[in-house]
Amino acid sequence: MAILSQRRNRWPLALAGVIAVYGIATATLVMSLPVKDGVRDWFAPLVPGGWMAWSFPGAMFFLTIFALLSLMAVWEYASPGGNPRVGILRFETTRGDRLFISLLGSAFIHLAWLGLDGPSLWWALALSVVYAIGVFKLV
Repeated sequence: MAILSQRRNRWPLALAGVIAVYGIATATLVMSLPVKDGVRDWFAPLVPGGWMAWSFPGAMFFLTIFALLSLMAVWEYASPGGNPRVGILRFETTRGDRLFISLLGSAFIHLAWLGLDGPSLWWALALSVVYAIGVFKLV
């Protein structure tokens, strides 16, 4: 029992580590942005002539997915079990299931927004956050 309580008391250190790595990676990406006429070009390729056109938004997308998965691992470390429950979908889901459902739904929200409204995705992002909160509360 003592080992379990010691393990649960160390989760803030793991949380701080995930947040620190995310912050450092974000700062590194911002500093690596190309500068044109004294202004950072947020949509320019990060690796000119590379095999893939990595831009800042694309890199931040995948970095954020990685951070979310890491935060879910810390949450599981702090409170094992996944908190399974039956929600409005009428089958048992865990925290990981709800994260997957919210990410998948957010992808469809963004694709629909691109098709219906165009490339400005700020409102799609806001709608996706509201959707994810709803999934974690109701599913």
